[in-house]
Amino acid sequence: MKAAVLAEIGQFEMREMPDPKIIHDTDVLIRIKMVGICGSDMHYFNKGRIGSQIVKYPFVLGHEAAGIVEKTGEKVTRVKPGQRIAIDPSVFCGTCDQCLAGREHTCRNNLFLGSPGQLDGAMREFVVMPEESCFPIAESTAFEEAVLSEPLGIAVYSVQKSGISNHATAAILGCGPIGMSVFHVLRSIDANRVYVTEKISERIEFAKALNPDWIGNPVQTDIIVEIMKREPLGVDVVYECSGDPETIDQAIQILKPGGVLTLVGIAEVDTIPFQVHEIRHKEIPVISIRRQVHCTQKAIDLIASGKTKMSPMATHHFSLDDTAKAFDLVSNYRDGVMKAMVAID
Repeated sequence: MKAAVLAEIGQFEMREMPDPKIIHDTDVLIRIKMVGICGSDMHYFNKGRIGSQIVKYPFVLGHEAAGIVEKTGEKVTRVKPGQRIAIDPSVFCGTCDQCLAGREHTCRNNLFLGSPGQLDGAMREFVVMPEESCFPIAESTAFEEAVLSEPLGIAVYSVQKSGISNHATAAILGCGPIGMSVFHVLRSIDANRVYVTEKISERIEFAKALNPDWIGNPVQTDIIVEIMKREPLGVDVVYECSGDPETIDQAIQILKPGGVLTLVGIAEVDTIPFQVHEIRHKEIPVISIRRQVHCTQKAIDLIASGKTKMSPMATHHFSLDDTAKAFDLVSNYRDGVMKAMVAID
């Protein structure tokens, strides 16, 4: 099969790889149709690592994926050949203390698509995943939407874990694909007032489509002053979706006492200093988000309901042969890109 392989930092090569095989009775062979480029992919592309997860070359990236079931193991009941599916990229053991506690996303033996030392990613024609990772989608659901169910699932989990009510006020700091996904989820639950910040002008225009109560560019505006002018007591929840240390400081300033800081974005650095006294004085709980435990189906259902329109986020499409061009576009934030999709066939 053909695959786009990361040969070194910033460099892709097209290579032939052996077709993956069904090994276990619960395995599913999937013909990949489309893959989205995620921010974590960009960390590996630009830096070769996220924290302690360091790429060993050559490596195949890509974990936001959808496709068609090609073949199944003998004990598979969840899906059947020819079925269109979204893929949950996380493979869990089901037997460790974390899995038994319902925390499959922090499984001690977790294997994740496109994660160094775990599983090669989906920028290839075929992958094999356990049936638990395969989620049927409706014929009316486009592959772009199925791919976007992965970041939407993270957003569903983020909003769910933050404990926000529909009477609460929220701020989304950083409105790339994850921030926009969080915004979509907040709109689906009718959150009271939503404030948004973003540095890229095209993404500001994207966010305006969901009618934020205020939106501003932190490069041009003192967002703390502007939000506090509108919410003098502070907001109930902040979703930090950029991973920028400066943005985390802004979040602490605009939260009310007892407000919730939800860290969704992945930082490029290993250590971030906190305003510890401000956090203590306000008694701000800090919640870290890891993936989308038990929320993939919720995201798929949200898309199928029509309450969330994710397709417009797929702003750019490329062929597998043009994977390098796709990553270059996203890396440099060119042409108003929100989400670049790679069509495998």
